[in-house]
Amino acid sequence: MNSVINLRALRRGCVLCLGLPPRISSQPARSCSSADRAALPLRRLHPAAQPRGLSSRAGGTMNVFDRNMKKRQKSWASALQDNHKYDYLRDEVGIRVADRVYDISVLYVSVFQEVVERFFLTDISEGLLRQTKPCEMPTHCVLADEEFLPFQENTFDLVVSSLSMHWINDLPGALRQINGVLKPDGVFIGAMVGGETLYELRCSLQLAELEREGGFSPHISPYTAVTDLGNLLSQAGFNMLTVDVDEIQVNYPGMLEVMSDLQGMGESNCAWNRRSLLHRDTMLAAAAIYKEMYGNEDGSVPATFEILYMIGWKPHESQAKPAKRGSATVSFGDLSKINQSVSSAKTDKP
Repeated sequence: MNSVINLRALRRGCVLCLGLPPRISSQPARSCSSADRAALPLRRLHPAAQPRGLSSRAGGTMNVFDRNMKKRQKSWASALQDNHKYDYLRDEVGIRVADRVYDISVLYVSVFQEVVERFFLTDISEGLLRQTKPCEMPTHCVLADEEFLPFQENTFDLVVSSLSMHWINDLPGALRQINGVLKPDGVFIGAMVGGETLYELRCSLQLAELEREGGFSPHISPYTAVTDLGNLLSQAGFNMLTVDVDEIQVNYPGMLEVMSDLQGMGESNCAWNRRSLLHRDTMLAAAAIYKEMYGNEDGSVPATFEILYMIGWKPHESQAKPAKRGSATVSFGDLSKINQSVSSAKTDKP
């Protein structure tokens, strides 16, 4: 939460940020006293009453993650005195999300007004919201569950999500809600952890458990594959989609430091089927396997984070639309003739 995202370039009124990004400011970073933090308004908003069973596309119930456990993990991490030292991944991803915001503000200047009129920050952890740094934009901190957005439809011009959506149970439903709270021609810009994240840790733990205990349990949460993301955005009602992938690799002294930093980030596994404890022998074996299979020459070990970035627009009549089927005046089959003509012209030259 320590890098700077400058959203001053945005030119329309209402912005929503899901799952607290890095510090949002249009000025250089400065220290913030407890009095400053207390000055930010914190509101508890609740959506209309609805069943907690999460609806999947097939009409069944989808409940992979323990959201109460995730809330406790985030609150515990925010209470650490040195919690800022675990923000390096969130900061780096936040900077890359900010670059995409800048691209939007430059390419689609007509979408934005002169300044951001209202800025809403949401998170399930009150501790994280309390640590939000003040900025010159009118900012409202909202304690709310990202799975059930407590906002009216057609409210926001921009919705930003940075590293929070991978803990949502019903991702298709969450994307539909985001599309709903956006105004027509509004844009959603998000970043979430992808399916290849922490593959080194996952493989090491599985091999160690198989060796020492004769079987293995899931210790790394399931993540979304990049191949599914475009379909999910399209089914949620977004168009003019952009999806791309980044890999961020961080080096650590060993496997135990990887797990310690994940805990400090509030990113420990919260799947319902997680195994709460590992035997000491299994942990030591996993650390040895990790270093043997993936270790660097200097003795450190890498941890890979696959980050999926997405941009989607809510439909509006002013947006460019594909031409009607059959309206083309040139056939792709004619392209070969063009190439032959160009080759012939080059051959005929003296």
